[in-house]
Amino acid sequence: MSSAADSQPTWRLERRFSKAPEEFGDGAIEGVAGPEAANNASAGGSLVPLLALGIPGSGTTAVMLAAFQMYGLQPGPLLFAQDSVLVWGLIASLYVSNVLLLVLNLSLIKVLHVPTPLLFAAVLAFSTLGVYTLNNNIFDVAIVYVLGILACFMRRYGFPLAPTVLAVVLGPLLEQEFRRAMAVSDGDPTVFLTRPLSAAILFLAFAATSAPVLARYVAARRHP
Repeated sequence: MSSAADSQPTWRLERRFSKAPEEFGDGAIEGVAGPEAANNASAGGSLVPLLALGIPGSGTTAVMLAAFQMYGLQPGPLLFAQDSVLVWGLIASLYVSNVLLLVLNLSLIKVLHVPTPLLFAAVLAFSTLGVYTLNNNIFDVAIVYVLGILACFMRRYGFPLAPTVLAVVLGPLLEQEFRRAMAVSDGDPTVFLTRPLSAAILFLAFAATSAPVLARYVAARRHP
C-alpha cells in the first residue's frame, strides 16, 4: 500500500472536482474512496515486477520479497511453474482484499471523527501489544520503538522510506552475489566491467545516482 503522504495529491484532486469540497476533512466518502482506489491500484501493479522478475516495485513488495526468501521462495518466471498454487492464491487474495476493504472503509468511516491524539495512542498501544505477544520479549518492543523513531525522523526531514526498505531487503542478496563474483575472479574487481551488460548496468546506476547531485550543483551555480 502507498503511504498517506502519497495519497494527498489524489485527495486534493478529488476535492477539486467535488460538488461539496467543504465536507472534505470531516469524513466525506469521496475523500476516502479516491485515495484508497489509487492505493489499491498501485499495490496491485507493484506485484507485477515482483512476481514476474523478482524485483520489488515498492516498499510493501520489498517486505513480501523478504518473506518469500525466508520460506525459500525466489519470485520470478520459474515461480509460476514451481509453485503456481501460491501465485494464483496471491492474485485471488487481491480480489478478496478489495471486497474486504470496501466493507471496512464504509463501516469505519466514523473513525475519522476520533481526535488524532486518541487515534495515535490507540494505534501505538495495539502495535506494542501485538509485537510483545509474538515472542513475549520486551527487546522486540524496544526495537520497534527505535525503528519508529527513526522512521519519524526520516519522514520529518524528507528521507524516502521505500529505498531504505529495498536496501534492507536486497542488501544481503547483493552482498552474497558480490562475494561470489569476487571469489570467481580471484579478488579482481574489474570483473564487473569486462562484460558489456554489467558495465552498462553499473554506468546507468552511477548516472542515476549522480544526476540529481549534478543538477542541484549546476542550478546553484546558475542562481547563486
